[in-house]
Amino acid sequence: MTKGYDFIIIGGGAAGSVLAGRLSENPDAQVLLLEAGGSDRNPLYHLPAGFAKMTKGIGSWGWDTVPQKHMQNKVFRYTQAKVIGGGSAINAQIYTRGNAQDYDDWRQMGCEGWGYEDVLPYFRKAEDNDTYNNKYHGQGGPLGVSQPSAPLPICDAYFDAAAEVGIPRNMDINGESQDGVCYYQLTQRNTRRSSAAMAYVTPNRHRKNLTVRLGAQVKRLIVEKGRVTGVEMVDGEQIHATTEVLMSGGAIGSPRLLQLSGIGPADYLQSLGIDVVYDKPQIGENLQDHLDLYCISELKGPFSYDRYAKPLWAAWAGLQYIIARKGPVASSLFETGGFWYADPDARSPDIQFHLGLGTGIEHGVAAMPQGGVTLNSCYLRPRSRGTVRLQSADPAKAPLIDPNYLQDPMDREMSIRGLKLTQEILSQSPLKDYILAERLPGPDVKTDDDYFNFISEHSKTSHHCAGTCRMGIDDAAVVDPSLKFNGLDGLRIVDNSIMPTVISSNTNAAAIMIGEKASDMIKADHGMEAA
Repeated sequence: MTKGYDFIIIGGGAAGSVLAGRLSENPDAQVLLLEAGGSDRNPLYHLPAGFAKMTKGIGSWGWDTVPQKHMQNKVFRYTQAKVIGGGSAINAQIYTRGNAQDYDDWRQMGCEGWGYEDVLPYFRKAEDNDTYNNKYHGQGGPLGVSQPSAPLPICDAYFDAAAEVGIPRNMDINGESQDGVCYYQLTQRNTRRSSAAMAYVTPNRHRKNLTVRLGAQVKRLIVEKGRVTGVEMVDGEQIHATTEVLMSGGAIGSPRLLQLSGIGPADYLQSLGIDVVYDKPQIGENLQDHLDLYCISELKGPFSYDRYAKPLWAAWAGLQYIIARKGPVASSLFETGGFWYADPDARSPDIQFHLGLGTGIEHGVAAMPQGGVTLNSCYLRPRSRGTVRLQSADPAKAPLIDPNYLQDPMDREMSIRGLKLTQEILSQSPLKDYILAERLPGPDVKTDDDYFNFISEHSKTSHHCAGTCRMGIDDAAVVDPSLKFNGLDGLRIVDNSIMPTVISSNTNAAAIMIGEKASDMIKADHGMEAA
């Protein structure tokens, strides 16, 4: 084996970056961060509007789902980040935490220490909020959290339109209440993306006890006598961990590598010719994701950012950003949205909106030649459960990703209700001066069967996958509430795969919180002083 480390972190995404930054605060702890992707030097990773390029392939593994049998065999592009910072380096920078009840539900499932009051201090610890410093928000943390700098007048018209259908304005959806429409705060600092890598890794690269290796793909975990002792790289190099191996590959990457290591459902692994190291059937089960639907309206004039797709306007947009940090380059393009109810009896909002200040922003979404806006909706608490499985023992092969969208009829009904609500909002009088006509779904979509046919063609992932290495106190759970692997020593899983149920919002902020909380638990277990 090559040089040993105290901690090996597999995956430099949101949670893995936090672990690297926090554990290396102790100069006596030798920390190795292994990231299969490359660097984030490309300016597109740092410009807020660079998100529009990300779901189309930049910094991505390029994976798709298997055909979705409950959606007329639709295949979804399933963007998974392949760059330092992970999803936080390529997402729309929307800073949402979920609903307080999401975490209290985890606690009620037996996951002590994961209730809302338990995790709130870690959200606050991470934040350097440019607006709030109160019970719900913090300042001085590594992660830039900012108000959007480039909204458009149509955003205020959207707020007024939502009020027409009874949805109030909410100035802080991460505060006391989640209900209402809002400007989202964004993971930005000084109108540049504040990815987890930029917040936790880049400022600490000078530390002699932190080693960061990019383009470093792990082939398998090394297990000796019931303990994970290190990793083997794809080139055969073996690296030893004297304290713990920390898996932070995300809801797709973590179960994938575990299975490649012979850790997972024994029968399935044997069918692929993989020697079983540890039988754990729940690995790769319980996949949850938010299915994103969208309503697209054509505008009467240049009221969105669509015109900046043309070369001359794009040059002007770049100049605006350089001079004043304003304009379309400064926009995440989805900084307006909110939370409301498809089911009026739901315990908290079950629909999330994202107002896209343009069309064709994400892969597979239609563009309007004369310009338009896109109002997305996603049902936040899906009952459907999917899987992540290997298609072969070859680590170069893409995994079989099956979100199993709309398997549960409730998901289908609530998703369609959410889409109808977006249509209702966009049809209100405050938007009449802006909107020429609804183009998708359009007037020909009338019955629920019509809506189902429409969403089987026009929908996408919200990029909120979770749950595939479920935390719990039962024997079947993959990790316990301290995130230690249930059955093997020396291994923790620290990423969104540990969520028992997906939270009711975007998931990046929660991944950072999980990394912060795990760091303190690891420090406490090994006598390292918590920051």
